Amino acid sequence: MLKIKKISSMLGKRVFTDNGDFFGEIEEAVLAENKIDSWRIRVSKEMMRSLNGARGVIIPHQFVKAIGDVFVVNRASLPISDIEESSVSESETMDLSSANQN
Repeated sequence: MLKIKKISSMLGKRVFTDNGDFFGEIEEAVLAENKIDSWRIRVSKEMMRSLNGARGVIIPHQFVKAIGDVFVVNRASLPISDIEESSVSESETMDLSSANQN
């Protein structure tokens, strides 16, 4: 049986990569045409270093592998090691929803 949850109950949930690394917490759901399009995630301090100081990312819903007590996201979809030094300042949110679409 499919269990339906309110979006508001997802806010603040912890986000982990599929490798088990803590990535951050859900800040907001981005809706498009009455469906979840993407998730804005406040990045953990450890991951912030890997993202050249970006404080948050917007991850398309298609990169979420599981939602339950925590979120699990596909690590391969995250630009953890392949972004340029000057591409993101410390106060920005990196939007992955348009960068990784095929």
